[in-house]
Amino acid sequence: MWSSIYPPMNWDAYKAQWPNALHSQFVSTPGLRWHVQIMGQGPVMLMLHGTGASTHTWRRMLPLLASRFTLVCPDLPGHAFTSPHASLNLSLPNVSGFLDQLLVTLKLKPSVVVGHSAGAALGAHWVIHHSHAIANTALVALNPAWLALPGLAYWLFPPAAKLMALNPATGFLAAKFLASPEQAERLIASTGSRLSPQDLSYYAALLASSTHINGVLSMMSSWNVQTLEGRLPELVGPILMCIGRQDQTVSPAQAQKAVKMMPHAQTRFFEGLGHLAHEEDPLQACEVMLKWQGLNQAN
Repeated sequence: MWSSIYPPMNWDAYKAQWPNALHSQFVSTPGLRWHVQIMGQGPVMLMLHGTGASTHTWRRMLPLLASRFTLVCPDLPGHAFTSPHASLNLSLPNVSGFLDQLLVTLKLKPSVVVGHSAGAALGAHWVIHHSHAIANTALVALNPAWLALPGLAYWLFPPAAKLMALNPATGFLAAKFLASPEQAERLIASTGSRLSPQDLSYYAALLASSTHINGVLSMMSSWNVQTLEGRLPELVGPILMCIGRQDQTVSPAQAQKAVKMMPHAQTRFFEGLGHLAHEEDPLQACEVMLKWQGLNQAN
């Protein structure tokens, strides 16, 4: 009965303006219809956006990486142009399993996984549980949300789940409140990042979608990264953590705490950049990744 207030984002209405749309395709797996962008050539690099974002987050990095890698960038379940999963259960293990089904369907085996924020948690979970076909899968974590957030953010997640259970219209109402360029600008500024009006327009489009907002709330209320935290030492492949010094969403202190659990991980800091550092300075992000990957392959 709620389908009328949660229509899917209309790809036909956005494809003329969506970044890298020429490389978009739609792929069906059990319970899901994925929007995926695939481009480039070389070893497979899987790129996973954070909660609330979409493939657009990689818009300026893809052309810089496409000569070195086959880039696979999905919208996560319930986000942007990927449908919500039929089960409506977006727990971390479930989404990791859904992602593995997508890769099996595409017949692609990533040798490098890049994840931003919650996408880094998803990438770490997938590497631990599903990447057995590729030995020592490399993991690049951009401002990773690997640990339980302290304070208010941690306590908000369970109430969000209860609120959604009591009122299935929560996502619809939230989208009505957030559907303005000003709200998008405020939200992005709260992360410690600064984006151009054009960059903000993509987030404004996502925030105006009740289905996207519902997917975001579903994922936030379903994830429990505490179970991942204890398994981080199992990441035996090369790990690079890229941290924006001005990140107001996942503090650099949180990232450094995670590093102590993985002594072999390497860390690079982006001065003056926030949670969306890879969008603020995609050239620096790509240069750091490519240099690290080159050294990693040489060793």
